[in-house]
Amino acid sequence: MDVVKKSRWWQSDGLKWSAIGLMGLLVGYLVVLMYAQGEYLFAIMTLILSSLGLYIFANRKAYAWRYVYPGLAGMGLFVLFPLICTIAIAFTNYSSTNQLTQERAQQVLMDRQYQAGKTFNFGLYPAGDEWQLALTDGESGKNFLSEAFKFGGEQHLKLQEAQALPEGEKANLRVITQNRAALMKITAQMPDESTLTMSSLRQFSGTRPLYSVAENGELTNHQSGVKYRPNNDIGFYQSVNADGSWGSEQLSPGYTVTIGWKNFLRVFHDDGIQKPFMAIFVWTVVFSVLTVILTVAVGMILACVVQWESLKGKAIYRVLLILPYAVPSFISILIFKGLFNQSFGEINMMLSSLFGIKPAWFSDPTTARSMIIIVNTWLGYPYMMILCMGLLKAIPDDLYEASAMDGAGPFQNFFKITLPLLIKPLTPLMIASFAFNFNNFVLIQLLTNGGPDRLGTTTPAGYTDLLVSYTYRIAFEGGGGQDFGLAAAIATLIFLLVGVLAIVNLKATRMKFD
Repeated sequence: MDVVKKSRWWQSDGLKWSAIGLMGLLVGYLVVLMYAQGEYLFAIMTLILSSLGLYIFANRKAYAWRYVYPGLAGMGLFVLFPLICTIAIAFTNYSSTNQLTQERAQQVLMDRQYQAGKTFNFGLYPAGDEWQLALTDGESGKNFLSEAFKFGGEQHLKLQEAQALPEGEKANLRVITQNRAALMKITAQMPDESTLTMSSLRQFSGTRPLYSVAENGELTNHQSGVKYRPNNDIGFYQSVNADGSWGSEQLSPGYTVTIGWKNFLRVFHDDGIQKPFMAIFVWTVVFSVLTVILTVAVGMILACVVQWESLKGKAIYRVLLILPYAVPSFISILIFKGLFNQSFGEINMMLSSLFGIKPAWFSDPTTARSMIIIVNTWLGYPYMMILCMGLLKAIPDDLYEASAMDGAGPFQNFFKITLPLLIKPLTPLMIASFAFNFNNFVLIQLLTNGGPDRLGTTTPAGYTDLLVSYTYRIAFEGGGGQDFGLAAAIATLIFLLVGVLAIVNLKATRMKFD
């Protein structure tokens, strides 16, 4: 009876609704907090997923969905949400120079100051466990001294004229450097009500805000008198000429604005991007197709060999052939990078001894691509071999016995029986392998880093770059600034291309095997 009562108490509606209410309050608080921080997309996604989860677990009619919801929530959070964010960024000018909102960019500019007025030499003098700030006018030789203070936070110190500097040893440069952050927060008020702030490790100077803002959002530079207006087409405060036209000067940092389809149009209209993009796309497809063909071919042949009944020591061969799959790929890639070294690599030493040649594996486009395919085949064949070994067990021996009675040899058996029966179940895995190698970033990044580089492009691009590594280089290695918007546009195109190619492959295989 106690167990039954405990179970009923645990399953009571009051406890369930209390837990749901607490979860709802927590989710509401988190959503408001994310919205206040400017994370609008994440707040909306959290609200949708949490509301859906609370509804499913509160409604008895949706009981069956409780088993599906965690997977759907995970897919929404880790797949759909990043995809939506990437697509959203593709329609903006988001980059290393345009990361802030307009309000934040304006605040950064308004915080800038310039030196105006007199400059005073300063010193710090100990006063027990406190300090005194002393300023000296280099022109008149007058000294000004503050009251004792301690470092920490924003401070406003009033200074009075003093006949002499305090006794004791002045703080050395090391002490000033250690407390520089605290000194930068000190404002020294002189007897004439003027204020000074730290301008260097040995000086305090009068400063003024560099910019002032008008009601229409226009900024004025107090030093040069130049006026700047926010240009929402490019995301910068830009100088304005006397006739109201835009000048050439832009203030950094910029801010993020929506630019529509410009990033996508750049891919197809900018020759410096279009040519490498199309060449890299073709190479990406060729690389993925060749990798799938070679890994399947090598894996299938080796699987047939190690399954051969007359072969002795099959277990040892299987272990040795599967070892490349057990070693982490990044270790294998780095080892191959050393083996293919043009001057000291073992591969070139062997080729030089046997044939008198030393291929330029990393500087010649053709040999670099050949090297990548060789390494990727080595990394990929064990997986295909394991699959083929399992599939070979499913082929009935009767087929081979009937073939032997008809006088067929090993090659005829392979092409007439083994290959057709293996290809069909391998097709979905081959499509998955194609999609994986289409985005095989680790191999390119560790082995060649995309090189050798292409010349005459406006974005960093190499002959061995895949689209995914090309996108990475645009996003993080761009010489003119990290262009996240353009990289997001290319990533969106990659997603669409891979999706289309996968659909085409699936339809082609259905037509072939139906």
